[in-house]
Amino acid sequence: MSTNEKELRVGMVGYAFMGAAHSQAWRTVNRVFDLPVRARMALICGRDESKVADAAGRLGWEGHTTDWRELIARDDIDIVDVCTPGDSHAEITIAALEAGKHVLCEKPLANTVEEARAMVAAAAKAQTVGVRAMCGFNYRRVPAVSLMRELVASGRLGVIRHVRAVYLQDWITDPQFPLVWRLQKDKAGSGALGDIGAHIIDLTQFVTGQRITGVSAITETFVKERPLPAESSGLAASADGAGAAMGQVTVDDAAVFVARLDGGGLATYEATRFATGRRNALRVEINGSLGSVAFDLERLNELEFYDASEPGAEQGFRRILVTEGDHPYMAAWWPPGHIIGYEHSFTHELRDFLAAIATGSDPTPSFTDALQVQLVLDAVARSAGLGSSWTEVEPVPAPVTA
Repeated sequence: MSTNEKELRVGMVGYAFMGAAHSQAWRTVNRVFDLPVRARMALICGRDESKVADAAGRLGWEGHTTDWRELIARDDIDIVDVCTPGDSHAEITIAALEAGKHVLCEKPLANTVEEARAMVAAAAKAQTVGVRAMCGFNYRRVPAVSLMRELVASGRLGVIRHVRAVYLQDWITDPQFPLVWRLQKDKAGSGALGDIGAHIIDLTQFVTGQRITGVSAITETFVKERPLPAESSGLAASADGAGAAMGQVTVDDAAVFVARLDGGGLATYEATRFATGRRNALRVEINGSLGSVAFDLERLNELEFYDASEPGAEQGFRRILVTEGDHPYMAAWWPPGHIIGYEHSFTHELRDFLAAIATGSDPTPSFTDALQVQLVLDAVARSAGLGSSWTEVEPVPAPVTA
């Protein structure tokens, strides 16, 4: 470590799917990007002593604990990375901010609008003493998505008329898949809507620079009871076996809604975990008066771009391979044409977070940005509960300045 580098000691709460993804990014970020601060993987926290001890060794953390309050209370922790289920986001995050720790919190920000508002208030108070907070919508950091935003912001698409976004998974199509925490409202807040729908809501608003103002929605739970799991897990778990006790699924399996953007465009969204054969299929297309652009996560190094200003005989969607050194983030990686993957989005996320802390600037997406996504999720749920009636999205209040 250079004598000019400041060390920031990281404590992470959670060690499963997102914990592993974040750990890989913490291990990598300073080895790839030249930053004025260096992250040190000091402590990982989980409820099970043997499992969190194993995770610490396997994922590269120096120490472990089973008490997140102990993690936050330690003087040698500067950043708290929250990778837990949504039901504990607010409690852990607010406590960390009040203790003067920078916070990275996974999406969605909270399980309810009320919790999200409390987190925004805590972040605003902490900001006055130089403490930073960011919500982890990692798909913003896919280079092709960042380039997509640049094309829209530079006017290459003209006036945005249509946005269509889908996020399709199939990991719970088997009715014998157990009742893991992601299928329980008290832990997850919602189902496909908050888990993967939040991603496409944030991604499309980020790319277009426009916000969703109103929605008409429908949600469905296709399998209403499932076997209780042998142990709680995320995307992979096993049931107790034949004759296992059953529990009620209390979240949506799928959510579909139409929306209006504040720039006047129309948008459609579909989020489901019942799209048989689709493992993790996120696709976004934007149509404007001067062109169109489309992104497919299964081809995350590429964009499809249509330029309507070209001569008619030459018009057509063309493929942009987003691996050049002047593409977002790519100068830190490999020669042109050498592709990157899903895990790199988390490394880019941490690069931006650490850079913001180092420069004393506000990282994005902020907790206020994440609250706005939460308000869209809330409007979708309310619309679905009211027979798909048109429902306005509550605006985010303007920040209070001292």
